[in-house]
Amino acid sequence: MDRAEKAVGYKHGGHNCCQAVLLAFADRTGLSEENLTALGAALGRGMGAFDATCGALCAAQMVVGLLEFDGRPLAGKAKELHDTFKEKCGSTDCGELKGLKGGPMLCPCDDCIRAAVNAVLESSAANE
Repeated sequence: MDRAEKAVGYKHGGHNCCQAVLLAFADRTGLSEENLTALGAALGRGMGAFDATCGALCAAQMVVGLLEFDGRPLAGKAKELHDTFKEKCGSTDCGELKGLKGGPMLCPCDDCIRAAVNAVLESSAANE
C-alpha cells in the first residue's frame, strides 16, 4: 500500500486528517505514533475548526520540517507545499475545501490527505 492510501486508512480508522498524514510518515520522522497522534490532535477540522488551514496541509508542513530541518528556515519549502496543495485541492482553507463558507465542496478529506502526502513525497528529502 502506498503512503497516501496508508494515510487515508488512518483517517478511516478514527484519526483526523492531520494525524493521518503524520502517521503515514511515522517510519521516517523518528517520532512514535503516540507522539504524532498527540501532535496532530488539535488540527482536526483544520486550524480553528474549519476556519483556517487544512489539517492535512499542516501535517505536510510538519513532516517536511521533521525530515529536512538543518538549522535553517524552510520558508521556500513551505511555500512550495502550500502552492502544490492549493493547486491540487482548490484551496488551503478547510472550511472552503468542505464547502462550509458559502461555496461548493472543493475537495473531500480523503483527497486532501492524498494531496498532502504526495506533496511531501514530491519534496526532495522525502523521496523514497
